[in-house]
Amino acid sequence: MAEFTLELNDDQKQVRDWLHGFAADVIRPAASEWDEREETPWPIIQEAAKVGIYSLDFYAQQFFDPTGLGIPMAMEELFWGDAGIALSIVGTGLAAVGVLANGTEEQIGTWIPQMYGDADDVKVAAFCSSEPDAGSDVASMRTRAVYDQAKDEWVLNGTKTWATNGGIANVHVVVAVVDPELGSKGHASFIVPPDTPGLSQGQKFKKHGIRASHTAEVVLEDVRVPGHCLLGGKEKLDQRLARARERAASGGERVKNAAMATFEASRPAVGAMAVGTARAAYEVALDYAKTRTQFGRPIIDNQGVAFQLADMRTRIDAARLLVWRASWMATTGKPFESAEGSMSKLYASETAKKVTAQAIQILGGNGFTREYPVERMHRDAAIYTIFEGTSEIQRLVIARTLSGMPIR
Repeated sequence: MAEFTLELNDDQKQVRDWLHGFAADVIRPAASEWDEREETPWPIIQEAAKVGIYSLDFYAQQFFDPTGLGIPMAMEELFWGDAGIALSIVGTGLAAVGVLANGTEEQIGTWIPQMYGDADDVKVAAFCSSEPDAGSDVASMRTRAVYDQAKDEWVLNGTKTWATNGGIANVHVVVAVVDPELGSKGHASFIVPPDTPGLSQGQKFKKHGIRASHTAEVVLEDVRVPGHCLLGGKEKLDQRLARARERAASGGERVKNAAMATFEASRPAVGAMAVGTARAAYEVALDYAKTRTQFGRPIIDNQGVAFQLADMRTRIDAARLLVWRASWMATTGKPFESAEGSMSKLYASETAKKVTAQAIQILGGNGFTREYPVERMHRDAAIYTIFEGTSEIQRLVIARTLSGMPIR
């Protein structure tokens, strides 16, 4: 078990500096253009693939870092570059993790390479869970998957929303209801292979922020996928459903939802994204305050500005420490007895919103224009308090964990 430390080792520093260089030299110069275009930045993804950042191998190396700091460190540096482009680069990882967590070795070996493609022909993947009437309330999911035993096929019908890369993905991972009576415990995940009839892109959302990341609805109309596209296989699903029915019959609704436990472990990565955006805005504001003169002196000499910068830096460092603690706990198997994963995501998300707003204030009228990046960073920061569980949901999870109430 790795000892907890706040000092990155030499290998981690080398990776951090490499990512920072890519973010500074490739992502940042393109950020404004792709934000305005509101399109997937395929050339940037291809550049990331060429150097090895857009690949399963890279994320696997960071995920298996024994200190737990590989993923949050990578997320912070990439999102320091630009949140929209960075999400386009890491968004495929959502689907890949879904397969890694639930799939068989054969499914992992078959589908994950197709999610990424290669440097000459990059692909993306989409994880489709949220629905128009089922965001935080996953038990309200309506997309159905019905097994056609005669053909050994699953038939999927429904509409997914807020899907990163939805409709443009080579591979879609779709969460659907297989047993409505079991609520959130009656769900299963399915691979929808490339060019499967019946899957189409619905509305593409024109968003407030992270506009370089493609977000859309995914419509499933009698989508037929082979039986082997059920992640984990039917035998494993039947066993899991049988256990869920037994728990429900014996008052098992008080058993903690396994999906919620998974989200709790993954939320620090989103917190790290928020830290990266907050840090970027803070650095712009700090540099501006040192060089902008009013009344014959730099504005950082004014306490009203200096104290804001002090608070911004303090919050950023505190957020990073919460993210690192939760990531270390997840890697070393320490239980989140106080919902430390949600704590890190909550505080980092709120920090990103506050710090980017303060950065605009320090830049004054310039901060309100698109000539300076803090305006874009502030728009991007709004998403962190919404996706992967809203701030209100994080507080609910923390409160219920502290009180001993079940998390459904």
